[in-house]
Amino acid sequence: MKIVKFILSLLFGLLFINAGLDKFLHYMPMPEPTPQDLEIFQAIEKLQWIMPLVGLVEIIGGLLFIFPKTRAIGAIVILPVMVGIVLHNYTFMPSGLAIAIPLLLINIWMIVDHRTRFMQLLAKN
Repeated sequence: MKIVKFILSLLFGLLFINAGLDKFLHYMPMPEPTPQDLEIFQAIEKLQWIMPLVGLVEIIGGLLFIFPKTRAIGAIVILPVMVGIVLHNYTFMPSGLAIAIPLLLINIWMIVDHRTRFMQLLAKN
């Protein structure tokens, strides 16, 4: 089980590092956007800081997620981005849920797996 967890964490982390780097370097091909996609992209472009922020969070969270000692914090850092991905796919591209839901489940699994660390933060002193 430890090897499965490591492999899934490595792939998950690398996927987010790649997605984050693409927000800065734009090297992955994009499918032809629909008119609805164009409207969304234009709205996001008005908030010029949002995509670099998301990219930075993806890179940092992906790096943290790979290593066992920092995986718990990486899972928390990536969670808001992952929820946004699932909601976006649910709303605009339901076919993407086939990838987004398993990724969210991996993220939740790592949070649950490290719950004792998080419970210590919430414990009364």
